[in-house]
Amino acid sequence: MKKKLLHTPEGVRDIYGGECRRKIVLEDQLKHVLEVYGCHDIETPSFEFFDIFNSDTGTVSSREMYKFFDRNNNTLVLRPDMTPSIARSVAKYYSDCDFPLRLCYKGNTFRNNLSYHGRLSEKTELGAELINDDSPEADAESIVMMIDCFLEAGLKDFQVVIGEVEFYKGIMEQLELDEENRARIHDYIANKNALGMEMLLDGLAVDTGIRQVLLEYNEFYGDVTMLSHAGELADNARSLRALRRLEEVYRVLCLYGYEQYVSFDLSMVNHFDYYTGIIFNGYTYGTGDAIGKGGRYDNLLNQFGKDAPACGFTILVDELLFALSRQKIGMSGADSGRSLLVSGREDKEDAISLLSDLRRSGKRTEWMTMNANRKIDDYVAFALSQGAGNVYHLDHGSVAVYDSDARILKKQDLEEFRREM
Repeated sequence: MKKKLLHTPEGVRDIYGGECRRKIVLEDQLKHVLEVYGCHDIETPSFEFFDIFNSDTGTVSSREMYKFFDRNNNTLVLRPDMTPSIARSVAKYYSDCDFPLRLCYKGNTFRNNLSYHGRLSEKTELGAELINDDSPEADAESIVMMIDCFLEAGLKDFQVVIGEVEFYKGIMEQLELDEENRARIHDYIANKNALGMEMLLDGLAVDTGIRQVLLEYNEFYGDVTMLSHAGELADNARSLRALRRLEEVYRVLCLYGYEQYVSFDLSMVNHFDYYTGIIFNGYTYGTGDAIGKGGRYDNLLNQFGKDAPACGFTILVDELLFALSRQKIGMSGADSGRSLLVSGREDKEDAISLLSDLRRSGKRTEWMTMNANRKIDDYVAFALSQGAGNVYHLDHGSVAVYDSDARILKKQDLEEFRREM
């Protein structure tokens, strides 16, 4: 007999039981935050044409995508990133709209991350996009929404680290180097490899001022005062405009009262090439990756036929859930309100009537009829292992109520129990 396949492919996993319930509750909490900000729902397909995510878009490389063909031999991909899908949809359905659009989504992305051992290839992302607004206030609102999502989830110890693509591009414009050396400088900045940067620059003819900026690049992190130091070293208009923009965003964040949650890192270089301005990542302890990512992408929609600025962010739900678990942060509503009603078959009529009353009152109640080979203690133990808060045992007109420690809280006549519900 052929052996049954019970395990999943590498990079994906089953989510069940209490973890699945906690994930659903967390998603509901985060979604509520986005709704409070006036975001409207949008849902895009799990797979799209390859061209939506090709190299011109600036998303992940082709080798990181799961590709397949349809019956017409079109190349399709499981979406590796939500933002290009949203951009395509906005260009199609809101082509003539120039008012600010706030859209929110939840969906899974798929990345063939063979080089990242242990990382999930399928991830749940939940986020928001603000279209048709190029203001610093829009940048700040995206960051504030991310912070409010973290706070709503129960996090207290976290930071949103802010960078600026334009600052980096202004420095790179001043370098008269070939693509190979530019790529090496990019990698040294991204990996904060100060020694490698120094050794590379020693062998290149680079202006003294630019050399100093590159040597100190990995020191461009900290609070808002760091921006002034970076401005003293950068001597090009593009980088200085980027710094002034960050200072404007920071002033707006201060008006929200959220300055304690943010810091700056100009050496942060995002792997998505479509970002054009501010970029930001959310971090906390208990996970090896960012729990949220975002930034401004003013040119992406133009690739789909709509010239519109945009800014947004995504919460990596699986990473956030893992961080909450590692930090032992409880989740209100994840396990509360679940109950089990156990009865014998001879009590079927009373059980169905009571079950209906419990459900109408809002209690999520499961019903089981007792098997002759099992005792009530077996049902109580099973229900509690599945996260139930209470177990009701209906037995010939009386109801025994068990608590989460498998102890009998009370035992009452059925009618008396009904009156106290």
